[in-house]
Amino acid sequence: MALGFFKSVRGQAGQAQADVPAPVPCDARPERTAVLCDIEELGVGMFWATDADDRLTFLSQRALEDLGQDGESLIGKPITQTFRDIDNEPGAPTQRSLSFKLKARSKLEEQIVAFEGGRGTTRWWRLNGRPLLDATGAFLGYRGSAVDISGQYFYETQIARQSQVDELTGLANRRKLNERLTATLAAFRATKRSCALMMLDLDRFKQVNDTMGHPAGDELLKQVAQRLTAIVKDRGEVGRLGGDEFQILLPDMDDRGILSDLANRIVQSVSQPYQVSGRRAIIGTSVGIAIAPYDGIDTDELTSAADMALYSAKGINGGTFCFFTTELRDEASRTAVLGDRLRDAVDRDDLTLAYQPLVDPITNEVKCFEALLRWHDAEQGVISPAQFIPIAENDDLIVKIGDMALRQACFDAMAWPDTIKVAVNVSAKQFVRAGFRNTIAAALEVSGLSPSRLELEITESVFVGDLETVDAIFRDLKKLGVRLALDDFGTGYSSLGYLKHGHFDKLKIDQSFVRGCTENGDTNPAIITAIVALAKALGMETVAEGVEAMDELDLVKQRGADLVQGYIYSQALPQEEVLAQVSNGAMKFTPNGPPRHRSDRISIFRKVGLIHEDHYYQVILRNLSKSGARISGLAGVPVGTDVVLDLGHGQLVVSKVVNASESSQGLQFETTLISDGGGGFMTRNRISPYSLAEAGIPLAALGAGAFPLAKWRAANKTAPRFLQLDIGI
Repeated sequence: MALGFFKSVRGQAGQAQADVPAPVPCDARPERTAVLCDIEELGVGMFWATDADDRLTFLSQRALEDLGQDGESLIGKPITQTFRDIDNEPGAPTQRSLSFKLKARSKLEEQIVAFEGGRGTTRWWRLNGRPLLDATGAFLGYRGSAVDISGQYFYETQIARQSQVDELTGLANRRKLNERLTATLAAFRATKRSCALMMLDLDRFKQVNDTMGHPAGDELLKQVAQRLTAIVKDRGEVGRLGGDEFQILLPDMDDRGILSDLANRIVQSVSQPYQVSGRRAIIGTSVGIAIAPYDGIDTDELTSAADMALYSAKGINGGTFCFFTTELRDEASRTAVLGDRLRDAVDRDDLTLAYQPLVDPITNEVKCFEALLRWHDAEQGVISPAQFIPIAENDDLIVKIGDMALRQACFDAMAWPDTIKVAVNVSAKQFVRAGFRNTIAAALEVSGLSPSRLELEITESVFVGDLETVDAIFRDLKKLGVRLALDDFGTGYSSLGYLKHGHFDKLKIDQSFVRGCTENGDTNPAIITAIVALAKALGMETVAEGVEAMDELDLVKQRGADLVQGYIYSQALPQEEVLAQVSNGAMKFTPNGPPRHRSDRISIFRKVGLIHEDHYYQVILRNLSKSGARISGLAGVPVGTDVVLDLGHGQLVVSKVVNASESSQGLQFETTLISDGGGGFMTRNRISPYSLAEAGIPLAALGAGAFPLAKWRAANKTAPRFLQLDIGI
């Protein structure tokens, strides 16, 4: 057919009528036409045209052959329906969309487009074209040429894809994630939008790699990638940074309640068992979360913040999530110093043991003492185990500390009545270390303690890894004759599968299910009942941990808990006080505590802001719970006053004064706070730093207590109603 297949489009509302010229041999055409025929037959180019409505009116024969289509299927269609843009493809060049250029009547220069053919085939063309105008300047359509670049383009995009995609999992790799995060943050700064970043690494993955082999480790990483992708879906992009580290980018997300739920789902999903190479394995994950613009406004800042939050989450023994706070920067520095001091303390045998009783709630008799580590530093005083145990876990000091605690506890228990057992906590690193059974046997032999009086308290984290190896260790310990207790049951990497092999003699109900179990509408009583029933069915004892109030004690007794542990009976006692109790003849503790549970409160001593009317005051935050707080530093604040508590970093809490003394006030929050994943509380939402900056405070100046009420301070429309006291910090 002469110079390809031609159709002219006439009529209105897109209705096309075709004039198809009769075939004319190329050599019968005028000279110019013959030249174009020769060019096309030589494969030098292809030609196309549109009308004023951007519908295809012409495709040369070679073009149709290249696309594998006939004219009936393409001529008359909008060119933007025939060809698509390639902006989302890896390695695609940056270019304006075809529709944008057509609408602007711009020249098309090296415009790359794709055509989806039959059976999933794709062709890529490079278009050149220019708008055609008549003598009056009216737009007639486009005339242009095309070159098929499919082979070259496919090769280049494959190379680009390999540079941006993790080969093992198919997820975005570190390079692509950094590019995407940088581009997203830059665009979002201009539009004042938010973006969350999650950093994850897998807990105990190395153990699977070491015991089951690298192919099994690779298969496990693929399954983790699938689970993460299934959870995140189209809300963000999941990528693998390398090794066992993953990252999730979540544009337009800053609600920390939603992020908490998502992070918790990720932890729970990743912690479920895997089938790898015909064997069963369990790992876990920890998650660090940072949010732009609150925690950083560029890639390095936000990534560093998420990393610090991840480190904090792992310090809480893993299997949890943590949000970034500016305090974590200071904490990282303090942790490094504390780690050095801890190593020195271990070398000097400065760590000691204290013993907390596990009591029969019916008779109030002690049945067991749990050995708890204590550290009194010469300079810093008493240092909480919550601070130094995570440091020891990360530094492998925990093995040395654990062995010391085991030996000392066995010796101390020999001075107690034979009816009282001693419980010793065992870290996952101790448990899986070669020779752990021999360490237990040696401690029993040297001390003379009967194996039946030693209980090893093990958390669910020991099940992370190769379960066959774990089962073998359990069998060895049971042959030795020691008792096994599963600590903190119901948290972390919970699975009923742990219990079916019958290794455990005791289940300890985590205190998170006990605290607040008497509040109206709380579901924890049902959970406690279910755990007790499960334990009884399997022939195991149950211990309710963390009981502090009389109403909690009554509830766990009614639900059938065999033993109770908590301040309602006693805090942990040094060996001297335990021996004093022994000398009295009766190992009984009388319950003593408040009649009712109060909401969890965190003791705090830091400066925050309080807003009332058009004034900003400095106060001391003394304690904080989900529903209220105690502050001091103001006088003359009447009960019933509405205020706004500024917790820093845009965290504003609408509150009401519900009780007051001369210099201290109790606040009740209008909206409850949520858990920050690390044992603290936070607001669900924050005031954006962009809003703070608009109020006259530069982003760089934002810090704890900062709030954009410079206009309030400057205007001072009314006299302060409260007296600001000297708060001294």
